[in-house]
Amino acid sequence: MISALVLAAVVIGAVLAFAVTKPPTVTIERSVDIKAPSERIFPLINDLRRWSEWPTADAQSTAPKTFGPVSSGTGATAEWSGSGSAGAGRMEITESVPPSKVVVVVDFTRPFTAHNVNEFTLVPRGDLTHVRWLWRGQNVFLLKLMSVFTSPDTMMGAHFESGLTALKTKAESQP
Repeated sequence: MISALVLAAVVIGAVLAFAVTKPPTVTIERSVDIKAPSERIFPLINDLRRWSEWPTADAQSTAPKTFGPVSSGTGATAEWSGSGSAGAGRMEITESVPPSKVVVVVDFTRPFTAHNVNEFTLVPRGDLTHVRWLWRGQNVFLLKLMSVFTSPDTMMGAHFESGLTALKTKAESQP
């Protein structure tokens, strides 16, 4: 009985020690080609109120949001507070370069505190626009621990893929 407890403690200790060695930041990138001009796609990203038109497939996109007085572009803000995995936080557009780039800083306050940066770039390619969503964030201890068992890219990649798929559908369906 005691040897089983000691073995369990050693395994748990080893997992925790390994988690501590994980890098302090994580980068995830996804992209999609959309059959629409960047001038049609850009307003969907540059206006935080319009993000609900291309939701990600998770609880965060449906969490209640409060928007600041600036509706789009640099200085636009949104705050959310949801239950479960939606957590709570604030986002702000810190850079807006029509029609090619939007940078959004996201600060989570729940379920853990973390600072992240989302960068959207739009590059015309003939009758398509290549949209890249790059995310750089803090690798907080909980994520480090989870990454012992699965990669952060696998854990969070579906969020970006579903959002880009919805963005593509929305932009391609507009006249």
